[in-house]
Amino acid sequence: MSTDPYNGRMDAAGTHKYEQVASEIARLIDSGTFRPGDAIPSVRELSRQHGVSIATVVQAYYLLEAQGLIEARDRSGFYVRTARPSALPEPDISAPRSDPTGVSVRDVVAEVSLADTRHPNLVQLGAAHPNTSLGAPTALTRIQASVARRMGHRIGMYDYVPGCEPLRVQIAQRALSSGCRLSPDDVIITTGCTESINLCLRAVCRPGDTVAIESPTGFDALLSLDVLGLQALEIPTHPRDGISLDALRFALDHHRVSACLVVTNYNNPLGSCMPDDHKRDLVDLLAARDIPLIENDIFGEIHFQDRRPNVAKAYDRKGLVMLCSSFSKSLCPGFRVGWVVPGRFMPAIRWLKYTTSLASPTLSEYAIAEFVASGSYDPYIRRIRRTYERYVGALSDAVRRFFPPECRLTRPGGGFLLWVQLPERIDSLDLYRRALSAGIAITPGYLFSPTNQYRNFIRLNAANWSDETLPALRTLAALIGQ
Repeated sequence: MSTDPYNGRMDAAGTHKYEQVASEIARLIDSGTFRPGDAIPSVRELSRQHGVSIATVVQAYYLLEAQGLIEARDRSGFYVRTARPSALPEPDISAPRSDPTGVSVRDVVAEVSLADTRHPNLVQLGAAHPNTSLGAPTALTRIQASVARRMGHRIGMYDYVPGCEPLRVQIAQRALSSGCRLSPDDVIITTGCTESINLCLRAVCRPGDTVAIESPTGFDALLSLDVLGLQALEIPTHPRDGISLDALRFALDHHRVSACLVVTNYNNPLGSCMPDDHKRDLVDLLAARDIPLIENDIFGEIHFQDRRPNVAKAYDRKGLVMLCSSFSKSLCPGFRVGWVVPGRFMPAIRWLKYTTSLASPTLSEYAIAEFVASGSYDPYIRRIRRTYERYVGALSDAVRRFFPPECRLTRPGGGFLLWVQLPERIDSLDLYRRALSAGIAITPGYLFSPTNQYRNFIRLNAANWSDETLPALRTLAALIGQ
């Protein structure tokens, strides 16, 4: 038997050559040389580096695949998996209260969300902001200047409802990848996705009405319900597959519901993505009762799979689905450009948009329209998908390594958010305040339910992963341990 770790059938310990190769790659992954989402050396390259046969490397890579450390991508090679095997299981499906409730999270939101974003020196793991250093704002600023020169004084005028036609054309074209066939006339431009959702809620609900929502759900949706005087009916939601259709069906049988508000693709904070057949069933379930569905697809473009998931709107035959989205997560939140496809509620939404904000920012609309039409958007979005996939994997790996073993962790297939269940003894608002004193921003679970369902949960944002993030996670883990 050879003493060379890569030549000879086995080493002195009786280990096969392919196991030695696999062990070396696994060690490099564990040490951070290869991070989640990174490409690892090709079969030929590793064969040459270590003086072993191609068959040996292939067998080693099959072993690493079986161990869940790497994955093969068609015509692209092998990559470190972002969802690494973990000692931390996923959270269970949520179990919120079964009756409608009033919504009041504004005090906690004011303390947490609004205050943290004003402190640039914090390690930002809290607010669900994209990484604006990835290049889009710089490119968009150049396009803005060009558009302003060409349009002259016209760029200073209102662009009345329905908004920028070139942008609506681009949105209708891109909708094909999510299963929708739209015309530009189906689309209304809004001032961000938040305005879209508010307009939809106002179109179909009156103060005191009940809206079925996922639990947990983003606090921006809860704030909209709060300010409009609406009741929330929380529905159990699976951390991977989204809202429970059985639980929703039971709720609709026992409560009068005016609308259902769902993030179908990569829910905030869970990162859950409803399978396409579940989306079809959701649309059919609501259509049978003539209940509108307000669909938030703001994270739909940031997927880690080969194909973009469909939206529920793709299965709408009665015009009851109001599709809302924006460029805030994929491009630049400061431009405040969103849109809504209102279906049968088009006249109401047009009037509400006109009487609420009259128009959306003209220069921002035209700049984004040109950015998308020029062909710049597709390579950019492909790049940030891979970047966010690596960052989510790196943050997941750090939580797995440093946090207590009784924690639970989601495994999102898109977006850039992680939902962490902490030990029962931990109060997330207390942890938030301690972390803030240590220079770290997180988001406590209190913000994601009107009934304080998630007091021992936190949401972490991976979008701004940097050299500071790893020591911050160590510090956060130490605070949890205390």
